[in-house]
Amino acid sequence: MKKNIIAIGMVALAAMAMPSCSDFLDEAPKTALPEDKIYSDTTYIESNMQTLYKNWRSLFTDRYLWEQMVGTDEIQSGALQALKEDGGRRGSLDKYDALLTSELSFVVEQWEKRWPTVGEAAKIINAIGGGNLAPGTKKASLYGEACFIRGGLMMELAMLYGRIPIIDIGRQDQLGYGRQPLADVWAFIINDLKEAAIYCPTQNVPGRATSYAAQMLLGYAYMSAPEETGLRDFGKAAAALKTVVDGPFSLVDYYDLWDYSKSNTAESIMEWQFSCVWPDNNMVQFQIGSRAVQSYFGDGCYMSGYDHAVPTQWAYSDIADGGIWEDGDIRRDESIRYDFTYYGMTPTLDNITWEELGDDHDELLPHIKKYEDFRTDTHSGLGLNNMWYSGKNMPFLRLANAKLLYAECLNETGDTPGAVRQVNDVRRRAWEGSLPADKAWNESMSKDEFRTQVLTERVRELFGERWRKFDLIRTGRFLDYVSARNKWAKRSGTIRAYNVLWPIPLTEINQNDDMSVGDQNEGYR
Repeated sequence: MKKNIIAIGMVALAAMAMPSCSDFLDEAPKTALPEDKIYSDTTYIESNMQTLYKNWRSLFTDRYLWEQMVGTDEIQSGALQALKEDGGRRGSLDKYDALLTSELSFVVEQWEKRWPTVGEAAKIINAIGGGNLAPGTKKASLYGEACFIRGGLMMELAMLYGRIPIIDIGRQDQLGYGRQPLADVWAFIINDLKEAAIYCPTQNVPGRATSYAAQMLLGYAYMSAPEETGLRDFGKAAAALKTVVDGPFSLVDYYDLWDYSKSNTAESIMEWQFSCVWPDNNMVQFQIGSRAVQSYFGDGCYMSGYDHAVPTQWAYSDIADGGIWEDGDIRRDESIRYDFTYYGMTPTLDNITWEELGDDHDELLPHIKKYEDFRTDTHSGLGLNNMWYSGKNMPFLRLANAKLLYAECLNETGDTPGAVRQVNDVRRRAWEGSLPADKAWNESMSKDEFRTQVLTERVRELFGERWRKFDLIRTGRFLDYVSARNKWAKRSGTIRAYNVLWPIPLTEINQNDDMSVGDQNEGYR
């Protein structure tokens, strides 16, 4: 008999959270407490909420981060991974070939890691209810944060997989756990984020949502809702994003965004909190550093790693060479490592010739630099001595991103000059506060030219921050750009329009009473 994997995940997460509120539950047997009574205790909800944030944060750690970074025109898999790992299955994330199936572990775990958190957030929302809450109270804030988590994660799921189930406890008997119409899914996401914008606090502890964070995701949802849903609305997106742009945030020096000693800057709207101490390290450098560097200097070199995600040639090259970078833009060398010289020594490929990659060796080609963490280096004196302990905070939502999104909305609603001014504010910082005249965008540029240019500007500003795939999907540029700029997709020639979505995991189809093989996304088995 089929079982519902989403429902099982919801129950499992709740069960894991139970010990943290044992004092409350000891008053009566757990099985005797109705859910509305359990969730009447804000201490219990608060404990659960912390777990939900940690679960979402985990998607920015280890392999889970690069699983969503590769396969775009910005970042691709390293050569060994793309060509040889796991019999070619690993490389399917870039090639979009026949090995990109509903059983691929990377596709499955991105689905399965989100749904338990969505389910538990839904329980909190259902138990608290938003109708009679007074904004500013503890319960109202927790309700708003639960809406933010459910809406944010469901938006990611909808962009990755298309039509998805709607988890609404009060209507679950009616809805079941089957895939719902796209318009219904996006209306539900938008409503969650609207509620979050009302009830989330204006200030919160680092790593948790505020009303500004909710407004930013709400704006992104209005920009991302597929056109066929009738919900894409740049005017509403602009209104939400203007709240953020006019809020209590300011651009800081670009260097400060990646300085681990300057976390949660004035630019940060929401930042995932990490440290170099397990289990709060993010392990990202271990995944994306250079294998050649590791073979020479070992794990105690902060540039070491295993090449799971590297910049595409388009993303690391200068404009003169067919890429994106302009003379003087400091973001280039802050975002991407070009030089692997380490205390006067320069590694070679000699130690990894066993890979037999020929001209495809890319271990000493440019790598992602933003997440390098010198605290892990042998020379730091901290005794960590392993890049696995990398633990820089990650800016999930920040002002420059909001300004660029707001600029898109202004352009779409007829104010291209205003849009250009927003972009030039961001670019001015990229030239350390003094934007050369020849680098300033012209307010007379056309609407279509702005659409194209702002997408590239978002790569310059947000390189490696996990936005590119979502940006390509929402703007309809995914197929054209990836097939032309991702080395492995271009070489394979197998990417198709339907690859804009991943397949629904086979485990879900097999175990979900409300799904069948006919519910699979087009083109997949």
